[in-house]
Amino acid sequence: MGILYVEKLGGLAGFGGTRARIRSRGQIDSAALSATDQKAIDLLFEAGPHPTPSRGADYFRFRISRAAASGTESIEVPESSVPAALASCVKDEFV
Repeated sequence: MGILYVEKLGGLAGFGGTRARIRSRGQIDSAALSATDQKAIDLLFEAGPHPTPSRGADYFRFRISRAAASGTESIEVPESSVPAALASCVKDEFV
């Protein structure tokens, strides 16, 4: 699977938006994840697009990207779907 690039988006601060003053991102080698977490991430990519929750404008979602034979693959998933080990690699920075 290689390196996974992770961005935290949304929330009250609008993480990742064009006018956001906070950026939240990180990366992790998939080999550092447990087999269970690796399988969970594979399933997220296989499932395709994930709907954004209909309620609560302050929900977080994560954009996860990885290299694939056809180029870079990216998905956006609700915070509740992201394994804790992957979410913990994300760090906030002021821009």
